[in-house]
Amino acid sequence: MSSSTTKDVVPCQSSACPNGNPPSRLECPSCNKLGIRGSFFCGQECFKAGCRFKTHKIIHDLAKPGAKFSLLPEGVYNPFPSYSFTGSLHPWYPLSSKRDVPAHIPRPDYAVTGTPISEVQASGQPPKILTPEQQEKMRTVCRLSREVLDLAASHVRPGVTTDEIDEIVHNATIERGAYPSPLNYRGFPKSVCTSVNEVICHGIPDKRPLKEGDIVNIDVSLYYQGYHGDLNGTYPVGNIDEESAKLIRTTRECLDAAIKLCKPGALFRDLGKAIEPIAKANGCSVVRTYTGHGINELFHTAPNIPHYAKNKAVGSMKAGMAFSIEPMINLGNNWADVHWPDNWTATTVDGKRSAQFEETLLVTETGVEILTAGKAD
Repeated sequence: MSSSTTKDVVPCQSSACPNGNPPSRLECPSCNKLGIRGSFFCGQECFKAGCRFKTHKIIHDLAKPGAKFSLLPEGVYNPFPSYSFTGSLHPWYPLSSKRDVPAHIPRPDYAVTGTPISEVQASGQPPKILTPEQQEKMRTVCRLSREVLDLAASHVRPGVTTDEIDEIVHNATIERGAYPSPLNYRGFPKSVCTSVNEVICHGIPDKRPLKEGDIVNIDVSLYYQGYHGDLNGTYPVGNIDEESAKLIRTTRECLDAAIKLCKPGALFRDLGKAIEPIAKANGCSVVRTYTGHGINELFHTAPNIPHYAKNKAVGSMKAGMAFSIEPMINLGNNWADVHWPDNWTATTVDGKRSAQFEETLLVTETGVEILTAGKAD
């Protein structure tokens, strides 16, 4: 273990660092010889622990000649080298700095502290019925949210990084006088979620360029005039294989089938009955950990909307309710998820791909209005 004489200062790479992963300069000598960048530890104890349990030595084997592994570009590093990723994807750090929001733009209550106090206070309350004036505000923010998602999606191509997509979303949101709802929500560090390949949801934009054959979900949310809009879509990066294309088609079909059920009196628990049979018929499974949700002045609120069959969601739809439906569909029969050490990124447990689509809906007197509908819808 040697002390680096370079300018590299990155967090300690130990996933169980007792010191909170402080900036570190003690470099693994084997990594240095192999050309692996960013492999630093805060002390001998963290380094030896990784070697003792053979978690850190794995990257040495991967980097040897002949191994199916490509080294990261100079200045880029994997912050969790000892974590057993379920697929080929891993984060490319360092993250870019937190993007600024001009002072004149109104922001939600969690923008500074990260804690959505209003959501906590509203816990347990029934779904809110919006007045005509409030419904109009929802239409406006959802229209703006759709504009931003479509703009971001137009930039999806090989070579574009998810951090660049985050910058596009952030700037487009600010240009519309809105606040990017994900930014600092419960501490989330970016203005959009970008979930690539086996990432189910809540992927953090970073320096990894999108590659030919990837799929990427872009989850956009705006806060404007006191109301949130929320939607997402999954997009191909260049040419993708038929299995991935079928996954995307299936996921959109699942969402559309659920939307068709929405009207006054429809039960929230019945939406999963429409979604899961479609997923299973196409060799896919429905994620159960994450659900659709109510949305209005609060980013996430009642009702809670599971996407799988035989769920126990309570309540029925009433005119004036606004909520999202956002099924996450995995290839194969395993719906479970695991989280990266960043405590946000949720991936499939088997490394297979996942896709998602989301719309914000408003129940009307006669049916449902897709507030975030695009031209195709």
